[in-house]
Amino acid sequence: MRGSDDRLIDLLGIGSDGGADTIWAACPPQDIKSVEGTIILTIPFRSLRHNGSFEPDRDRPRMLHTMTIRAYGPGILRISVGFGLPVTDESPMLQMDKDLRPTPLYPAMAEGQWTARDPEGNVRAVFNLSPPMIEHWSDLIPGPEPAFEAIFLPDGQRPICISAYDQFRPTMPEALGLALLTRSGTPHQAIISFHAEPTEVFAGTGERFAKLDLAGRTILLANQDAHGTNSRRAYKNVPFFLSSRLYGVFIHTSAPTRLSFADYSTRSVQIIIDRPHIDLFLIGGQTPEQILFRYRQITGFPSMPPIWSFGMWMGRMTYFSASEILQVCQQLRQDGWPCDVIHLDTGWFRKNWICDWSFNEQTFPDPVRLISQLRSMGFRLSLWQLPYLAEDIPLYQLALQRRYIGLTEGQSNRTRSNFDVEDYAGTIDLTNPEAVEWYSQLLRRLLQMGVSCIKADFGEQIHMDATYRGMEPYLLRNLYALLYQRLVFEVTSKTTGEGIIWARAGWAGCQRYPVHWAGDAASTWDGMAGSLRGGLHLGLSGFGFWSHDIPGFHGVPDFMNSVISDDLYVRWTQFGVFTSHMRYHGTSKREPYRYPKVAPIVRRWLRLRYALIPYIIQQARKVAQSGYPMLRALVFGFHKDPACWHIDDEYLFGDEFLVAPIMNELGCRDVYLPDGDWVDLYDGSILEGPRWLTGVRYPLDQMPVWARLGARIPIYPEPVLCTDQMDLSNVVYLQIDKTFGGLAGSPLGRLLNA
Repeated sequence: MRGSDDRLIDLLGIGSDGGADTIWAACPPQDIKSVEGTIILTIPFRSLRHNGSFEPDRDRPRMLHTMTIRAYGPGILRISVGFGLPVTDESPMLQMDKDLRPTPLYPAMAEGQWTARDPEGNVRAVFNLSPPMIEHWSDLIPGPEPAFEAIFLPDGQRPICISAYDQFRPTMPEALGLALLTRSGTPHQAIISFHAEPTEVFAGTGERFAKLDLAGRTILLANQDAHGTNSRRAYKNVPFFLSSRLYGVFIHTSAPTRLSFADYSTRSVQIIIDRPHIDLFLIGGQTPEQILFRYRQITGFPSMPPIWSFGMWMGRMTYFSASEILQVCQQLRQDGWPCDVIHLDTGWFRKNWICDWSFNEQTFPDPVRLISQLRSMGFRLSLWQLPYLAEDIPLYQLALQRRYIGLTEGQSNRTRSNFDVEDYAGTIDLTNPEAVEWYSQLLRRLLQMGVSCIKADFGEQIHMDATYRGMEPYLLRNLYALLYQRLVFEVTSKTTGEGIIWARAGWAGCQRYPVHWAGDAASTWDGMAGSLRGGLHLGLSGFGFWSHDIPGFHGVPDFMNSVISDDLYVRWTQFGVFTSHMRYHGTSKREPYRYPKVAPIVRRWLRLRYALIPYIIQQARKVAQSGYPMLRALVFGFHKDPACWHIDDEYLFGDEFLVAPIMNELGCRDVYLPDGDWVDLYDGSILEGPRWLTGVRYPLDQMPVWARLGARIPIYPEPVLCTDQMDLSNVVYLQIDKTFGGLAGSPLGRLLNA
């Protein structure tokens, strides 16, 4: 972003001379009407010259644009300004719930304002027509031009106000309430800003590896390889945010979008869309969960993953042969390690990393037999692949000739892999129906062999210099993750009868296609902390199921070969036990039998994981029908507690558990217990919140976990090697009451210490 003395110009990306760029600011509306229950406003826009300040350009006639306002039920308003482009429901991001029906709105005119009301008489929007109250005594500074002033009340209660006069003086705005930027006379960007309260907290926007409170930050919603979990980049951007004032905003676009949360101006949330089109869903609710439920009513609910997916996954980058993977699985079974999925990463092709969707005939001579052997041992197979083609595979020329990949002219800006000198010459064009079917066939053949899950890796970036059949690259880039994951999920579901993928990228709507994981975290305490932050933000962005690589993906400082400490391996395992999905994966050895000094500790934690699978199933079904994620920021249960809007190193796991992972080698941390009675899982002691526990220490074989007093937790009381061995009619319940004396004396004691 360019630097100048004007932060607003920097935020908008206006050139240093600004000659080709013109700002058009909205004025008070001049007409209001209702057509079939939709409010339609006619709004004039006036031109502003920017040359050190924003001066009215009275030589240019005003432009007229329309704003439409639609209500859906008692808690959602849809605000749209097309600036000449259509506003449509035909969008892969939208999957409107059948119970979400339009609610008619009717205009009412009174002196100084117009309102929009629903059939129950609730005011859902107010438009001010009165000029600002001014007591004139000086001509030193010219007075303000009339601005567009609106208050939106998506649930009839919580006002969301346009930032009409966020300024130092009239010609020096800090934010633009509603505006259009034209470039060389062509509409280019849309701008809308809402008032921010001094203590307001913001969260969401996707898998943000940042503190829970995003106030004071400016974020670019543009998917990219984040290269870990400790940077400003993000694999999963989601154009949705949640406010501590209990409203949410879904920006229905795939265009790159900047969100400035009380940053460039501490008085405003500024939304700058790199497309001249505004389509916002403003969502109100009594709780964060209700707001997220309504967001899912718009964009879709998470599907329920298969039960086996809640077991342990084992992988490495990478196993290179059938004999190697069989040896690993035999060792796991021989030593009694529970595990449901074995993952083949980049090494099953003819050449490592060069994806051609075919097994290497030398190292995997009979993949069908291999898969059958694995299933007989209780393992399902997951396969890595990605949606890019290398030039040196046989499929490339076919894809090029039939336009299954985006076509480029001249030298392509190729997408390089993270770990190999090889690069990729084309992105599969998922806007081309023929390419979608061709790609589906490649995956279907693998699934018909018996593969259970496809790892839908990458997808954050596409070849931006290519031509795609159905969309411009700048609109396709963010949306590509959704098109990609929908295809992989649907072909898997139709072929195997079970819907699941393992995906890294994300955008609005991707929550429908679980599971997503946190990407390539460093195998460090920082990598672990960043992963958890990403999971909390993603759960506040509509996603229900999420995972992370245990114990991190790559080494530091040696990417492939740094030694992972026993402490980190155990502590990350503990974190994984209380996550919806649990996978060991990374650039070096990850199998638990390779950590003999701590193997007994890890074994007990994996037994606890499998004992908790009935509880995980119970909670997962709730996630698929509600606004809850499995891994929940504390605001989901305690939004009235200001502290909970800032805590990003502990979480709720489903309804009943409070989890505070240890993320340092000292085994020490502070823990916040929110309101209620909490029972220590180890000794059964009861503490009443809210309170801080400072400097608490836990030995390596324990971690801070509490359960709610009164919880009744379904558990599986017998040891198993995989979920196939579970008979869920044998589930028993762990009663967390005042007689609970800790795990050792519970029905789980014998299991964990066997």
